[in-house]
Amino acid sequence: MKTIMRPRRSVLFVPAANERALAKAVTLPVDGVILDLEDSVAPESKPAARVRAVATIAAGDFGWRELIVRANGLDTPWGTADLATLARAGADAVLLPKVGSAAAARGAIAVLEAAGAPRALQIWCMIETAAGVMAAAEIARANPRVTCLVVGTEDLGRDLNARPTPDRVPFLASLSLVVLAARAAGIVALDSVHLDLADTAGFVAVCKQGRDMGFDGKTLIHPSQIEPANAAFGPDEAAVAEARCIVAAHASAIAAGSGVAVLDGRLVENLHVATAERTLALATAIAARA
Repeated sequence: MKTIMRPRRSVLFVPAANERALAKAVTLPVDGVILDLEDSVAPESKPAARVRAVATIAAGDFGWRELIVRANGLDTPWGTADLATLARAGADAVLLPKVGSAAAARGAIAVLEAAGAPRALQIWCMIETAAGVMAAAEIARANPRVTCLVVGTEDLGRDLNARPTPDRVPFLASLSLVVLAARAAGIVALDSVHLDLADTAGFVAVCKQGRDMGFDGKTLIHPSQIEPANAAFGPDEAAVAEARCIVAAHASAIAAGSGVAVLDGRLVENLHVATAERTLALATAIAARA
């Protein structure tokens, strides 16, 4: 399954049982919204949340925002019904929780397809266990529907018996493995949520860290986190200007019969041009939403 260039700088979790939060989500400058049926919904509210999620999707109010639904796992009393219901509900993607193997991803996809999932329905997989991290490369290639890996460090920390630190050192190896798996498979990688809403400086720091590591964007739990995430994972004016100069310099060199250009004393090769073109494509996709 081929996916078009689209921003995933900010992807906000919204409890599907929270009608007020759902109504607000359609007004936010967020790239994607995850209607959550799993962790943020109490067991007694899950069937009603599923019904509300389907009605929210049917309303079609999200515009350019990508719409994803996180289902409950197949090992829960609600997972099979979630997937069967979501198969044809009209979301862009279904997010599978705690995917620990390629076989688990394929099993969930089999349920969706048996329920009539259209070809365009994407599958996102949460990597939030030690088994999931170690199998990330296989999960990323489990099926052409798999287009995104989403890290969940809260559950991962418990599984690793790790002690969270502001610099996320206990998770760096796991985060890198997920990015490597996604890049090798040619799919998207999203960084984990940041739970301390009062820690604005810390959130900005981990956004920068995640971008530097290669993540495409960050999952969020509150609207106040959208602007910093968009800034960190989207190209700024300086980056766009530099990308244009790189593409232009390379084009001039090609026109002159040379495969290599020099820009401000630096060598410009094909790999730099590919990165610059991606930056420009992302900037164009972002600008189209304004």
